[in-house]
Amino acid sequence: MTTKDGFVSEAGSLGAGPFDLGYRIEGSGTPLLVIGSAAYYPRTFSQALREKLRLIFIDHRGFAPARTNYAVGDIGFETVLDDIERMRAHLGLERFAILGHSGHGYMALEYAKRHPERVSHAIMVGTGPSHSARHMALADRIWEETVSPARKAIFAREMAKLGDDITARPEKRFKALLIRLGAKSWHQPDFDATPLWRDVTVNNAVFDHLWGEVFRDIDIRKGLNRLAAPVLLALGRSDYLVAPAFSWDEYRADFTDLTVRLFEQSGHTPQLEESDLFDEALLSFLENDRG
Repeated sequence: MTTKDGFVSEAGSLGAGPFDLGYRIEGSGTPLLVIGSAAYYPRTFSQALREKLRLIFIDHRGFAPARTNYAVGDIGFETVLDDIERMRAHLGLERFAILGHSGHGYMALEYAKRHPERVSHAIMVGTGPSHSARHMALADRIWEETVSPARKAIFAREMAKLGDDITARPEKRFKALLIRLGAKSWHQPDFDATPLWRDVTVNNAVFDHLWGEVFRDIDIRKGLNRLAAPVLLALGRSDYLVAPAFSWDEYRADFTDLTVRLFEQSGHTPQLEESDLFDEALLSFLENDRG
């Protein structure tokens, strides 16, 4: 359907094993596939961007309702990547840009490696080189050495409430954690992200496996020789959830075509925190199709 603003809007779901993967399509123009939650991520991108791009938001299994019980074999990284290809075929996408925010950046990059004929551009937003102990230690060091006492006080106050959140709603512990981590997530340390998470399904076991194990051990250099698409890496200066921007320096030479943008007034989510600058950087990057 077409909305009153002239944006093409479509929503639906696709069965994948025990999960129903949702999707939502908004806007018109160059197709951009956004991996993550089809409920959460539309709230983080500007309406102006929908005038230039056809935004295709898709769930992965961490955000999808499950029709039956599932096992570890149902939530592996390769299975998630297969789901992206399954969704691509279902939606009839031929060639498109792909974007992943936070840990979803690894999904976008790995999909682009596996399907170079499909991906024109790959965008990683708020993604560190890995979630390894080494990289997380760098994030912790920057937090301890550079953050103001006021921001640290807000962090301590919010984390003190997390235990009660989890006790009250243990099935929502991952969501509760991300909301309470606001002082590490947002340039504005007391930003309340609760509305962004409204009605978002979260499967804790999927995040425990992918974020706690797969992304801890991931080696992004592996398979980069198969990557044909240029890569945009968008990072926020006030992002303390992942390794700091300089941790990418040792990987830059491994990419054939890498553009890095650091957003000074953003934390983990520059597409929302500095939407005008983010839109400008993204559209400029997409205008040059090197493929």
